[in-house]
Amino acid sequence: MSNLLGGLVPIICFLGLGLIVVLVASIRIVQEYERGVIFRLGRVVGAKGPGLFFIIPIVDRMVKVDLRTVTLDVPAQEAITGDNVTVKVNAVVYFRVINPVDAVIQVEDYRRATWQIAQTSLRNVIGQSDMDHILQERERINETLQHIIDEATEPWGIKVSIVEIKDVELNQTMVRAMARQAEAERERRAKVIHAEGELQASEQLALAAHRMNEEPGAMTLRYLQTLVEIGVEQNTTTIFPVPLDLLTSFFPVLSKDKS
Repeated sequence: MSNLLGGLVPIICFLGLGLIVVLVASIRIVQEYERGVIFRLGRVVGAKGPGLFFIIPIVDRMVKVDLRTVTLDVPAQEAITGDNVTVKVNAVVYFRVINPVDAVIQVEDYRRATWQIAQTSLRNVIGQSDMDHILQERERINETLQHIIDEATEPWGIKVSIVEIKDVELNQTMVRAMARQAEAERERRAKVIHAEGELQASEQLALAAHRMNEEPGAMTLRYLQTLVEIGVEQNTTTIFPVPLDLLTSFFPVLSKDKS
């Protein structure tokens, strides 16, 4: 009997050790921001997590998927705009996985696939836009890019939340041309503003002359005010305005010209 028990002890120990190994191999821990996609004999069972769960060793295989928002830098892309201007544009894309199963089984590498789609879409949108549109309406271009990339990556379980164009690089010739254009535009606005000021001043002067013509004493008051202004500057010159009608009585020639 003792020999029998002595032979069973190693077997029990071996089975216990094997059970512990299997138990340890079946334990999986997934973080709060991760999900584990389970494959059982090559078929998808589903996504599990977060926390602690068990799988069947050898039979099951788990692939972890990160659900956090990913910041993807799109390198500078050289493109020709709709008005034949060569530019280099770079952007940044923010996306995250909303369906871990699709992100694993629908595409080989969802990060690289999203990166390629972002580059292609950026070149296409820039090629369909004019230079002024790119510089002045960047928000609309960002929304267009976000819609295009999000629609392309939706079957992969990817949600693109934000697309931002970071920088638009122009060659030096184009920069100088735009500087000349901006300078010409400022000069045009300055001339228009000056002309509008002259027009308003002439209207006010005409109104003032009309008011003075209605009031005979207004011209005398204006004359006295002018003398005061001349006296402030310590000028010895004195101006006496003489009406033209008064001179016609002394110079008949003026009266004939007036007639």
